[in-house]
Amino acid sequence: MPEQPPYLRVADALRQRVADGEWSPGDRLPSRAVLAAEYGVGDNVVRRAQEHLISQGLLEGRAGSGTYVAEPRDRVRMVRSFSREHRGGSPFRADMAALGKAATWEHRTEAKVPAPAAIAARLGIEAGGLAVRTEYEFMADGKPVQLSTSWEPYAITGGTIVVLPEGGPYAGKGVVERMAAIDIVVSHAVEQPEPRQAAPEEANLLGVQRGSLVTHIVRTYYDVDGRPVETADIIVPVSRCEIVYEFPIDRP
Repeated sequence: MPEQPPYLRVADALRQRVADGEWSPGDRLPSRAVLAAEYGVGDNVVRRAQEHLISQGLLEGRAGSGTYVAEPRDRVRMVRSFSREHRGGSPFRADMAALGKAATWEHRTEAKVPAPAAIAARLGIEAGGLAVRTEYEFMADGKPVQLSTSWEPYAITGGTIVVLPEGGPYAGKGVVERMAAIDIVVSHAVEQPEPRQAAPEEANLLGVQRGSLVTHIVRTYYDVDGRPVETADIIVPVSRCEIVYEFPIDRP
């Protein structure tokens, strides 16, 4: 097995000291110089270890003051389940209601936007083909918990009552219900989650530290003929949300 990078080794050691109760929430950690001497590494290694733990929500940095053990935060549970899509309405609203939280979101839609090559490939259209793009900021009890950028082929929804995801009689109803309104049956979705660091703009919108760990989910809905009808990039901050996948089990 390859040797663990020094900064991860230091991060594990710091995490264990917090778990053992040596430092409690709100406590200030020793200076980087002190920790560097203790672990026999450079200041830069300690800095990377602390940034790694900050991105996970265990520590927090305070400008001009130092690094502290973060106060525990309630993490919002987000259930990813296609069966929830068939219940109608917004799956996000249903998830938050189950947790006793108020779900709201802000959005901005642009119609007839030329799809970038990568998005066009996911939608099965030519690069530059027209699409409807909607950017979302989702909030639970007024706190940002998720970002999403959705793309739908304009050739499918153009001229229909669901061309604007957040406009008309099916505003906010979700992809499955909106597509059903124009006789398109969504049969399945494919999701690919990957961890990465938040981009500066994402961190600002989510109210987290720059470089914080997020889960980037690439989701695409398909109709019964296997045609992509919507694709989205969903960004969820790890420190605030836990993602759970729910799978239906066919009875024998």
